[in-house]
Amino acid sequence: MSVTAPAAHKPLIDPVDAVPPTPKLAVLGLQHVLAFYAGAVIVPLVIAQGLGLSAQDTIHLINADLFTCGIASIIQSAGLGRKVGVKMPLLQGVTFTAVSPIIAIGLAAGGGTEGLATIYGSIIVAGLATFFLAPYFAKLLRFFPPVVTGTLLTVMGTTLLSVASNDVVSWGTSDPGMLPKALGYAGGTLLLIILVQRLFSGFMGTIAVLIGLVAGTLAAWAFGDTDFSGVGDAAPIGITTPFFFGIPQFSLAAIVSMLIVMAVTAVETTGDVFATGEIVGKRVTPDHVAAALRADGLSTMLGGILNSFPYTCFAQNVGLVRLTRVKSRWVVTAAGTIMIILGLLPKAAAIVAAIPAPVLGGASIAMFANVAVVGIQTLAKVDLHDNRNAVIVATSVGLAMLVTFQPGIAEAVPGWAQILLGSGVTIGALTAVLLNLLFFHTGNTDGPDLAVKDGKAITLSQINALDHDEFVEVFSPLFPVRWPIEEAWGLRPFADAAELREAFQHVVLTAPTDRQRELVESYHDIIDLLMDPDHAGDDIKAIQETSTLALDRLDDQDREAMLAVDQAYRERHGMPWVAAMANVHSTKQLVTAGWRRVESSTERELAKSITQIGDITDARFNALVADANPISGAWAHRFEQLNQ
Repeated sequence: MSVTAPAAHKPLIDPVDAVPPTPKLAVLGLQHVLAFYAGAVIVPLVIAQGLGLSAQDTIHLINADLFTCGIASIIQSAGLGRKVGVKMPLLQGVTFTAVSPIIAIGLAAGGGTEGLATIYGSIIVAGLATFFLAPYFAKLLRFFPPVVTGTLLTVMGTTLLSVASNDVVSWGTSDPGMLPKALGYAGGTLLLIILVQRLFSGFMGTIAVLIGLVAGTLAAWAFGDTDFSGVGDAAPIGITTPFFFGIPQFSLAAIVSMLIVMAVTAVETTGDVFATGEIVGKRVTPDHVAAALRADGLSTMLGGILNSFPYTCFAQNVGLVRLTRVKSRWVVTAAGTIMIILGLLPKAAAIVAAIPAPVLGGASIAMFANVAVVGIQTLAKVDLHDNRNAVIVATSVGLAMLVTFQPGIAEAVPGWAQILLGSGVTIGALTAVLLNLLFFHTGNTDGPDLAVKDGKAITLSQINALDHDEFVEVFSPLFPVRWPIEEAWGLRPFADAAELREAFQHVVLTAPTDRQRELVESYHDIIDLLMDPDHAGDDIKAIQETSTLALDRLDDQDREAMLAVDQAYRERHGMPWVAAMANVHSTKQLVTAGWRRVESSTERELAKSITQIGDITDARFNALVADANPISGAWAHRFEQLNQ
């Protein structure tokens, strides 16, 4: 009897390494190019207009940008050996971070094509530095916390808006009669982008800016306000040559400015690598980050040689990977090949160069303002109750705006310093980095006062040194019972204020069910506080938590509605109705939420009550910090009142 050998199993292929069929590969690659195209061509267009380059030079910059974008994307997705390129579906594009510093460097060096030589010298050096320092970047990440990166992104977006606004009004500068028409084109383009994003989701939403640029340009062509004669004059095929604009020149100030740009983009790339790794199901290691940054550095150096600019991963395409769920890195490699082909077609670049300045300005407002929004989202993670963080953000943004609103300031300093004061991004970035070093990495880094002991404000290091009884006494306002504070004391030492805050949350959320129930039952029933605040006795914090409601204007109907909820809640769950009042602004809102909680299971409601206690504890912790910092705390409370 013969035995049939088992069939050989086909080895499983990681979806990231899988190669789709050629037709599908081409279509998916083109989809990435479309999502990327507007962001790719806007940067050389804005830089060319900022430096006052001719139409022919602008066409060359666009071609060089697309050509090098293609090479950079292939390096990042396909990889060069084991150490260059992250080998994930990450598409490379010119970073918006560099726009303002590049224009400042170019203008300080004489503007026009003369300025490009100094720009490319600084780009080459910054690219080489990024390539060789990539393995050590993880050690430098601590110098770029969210307070620094968030400030930089906010400054970048807001200062770039001045560039966009110049494009919007450029026609009116030479002919005031053209200003209304220019505003119409810019406003129409921006409005169309907003409508596309409102009406469409998915892929259509990702190409909203491209749709706006195309529609705005077609409208201008229909009214005779743009000229496509350059398309006929452009060569059918053109190859970008190294150092087309001359031998690179090297300026120390320009190099420092570009190194800051690369440091910021390195943080951005690191975030994109982690985001993409999560999407494609790949665990990201320090080696992946180093490989991605080496690719950034190599591509940036090539950009300096091939007449382009610094490169980073494009976040738009990270979102497209999530949207399409196509994880193959070879799709991005195909997109890179398409971009190389587009970079060899000057006629395609000439079409882009014919986009009217107001149309470009309208689209730029949408893109650059979005950069500022990302910065604000990053700053939302920062503890701005810490006065050091507030000083870093306020000073950096203030100086960046000063340079942006008063560009003539740069003329009052020596030539080498004009680059630093010629760009709001550069001065804002330097200020944020240096102040972060000053406040968090030099001298006494105890941090702000976080609480009060015996009438005196105390810092984090003093809190870490408190014994058991002292710690419980200082933080007794946070809870009606002692055990959460006692258990939090056991988690010392705390690295920062956020870790101290998290300790109180942790002990409550991870406590056994019986202890959680005991904690809930120790709180005042919210109905007692609302009906009779004096019932709380000396518990001033509890009364303050209800102060957003108009307690003195509760009518009989309000009282009856809340009493009905309270009675039903007690009968259903057998515990007090606990609610954090910080975001409750009407009795209707409170009653509606209360009935939903009545209908929940008791187990789920216990978890909900613990969450509410967490919010109450957060508010009380903020009050402790405010008490320790009475001046800044008073300002914060005043603004919170204005927002209620």
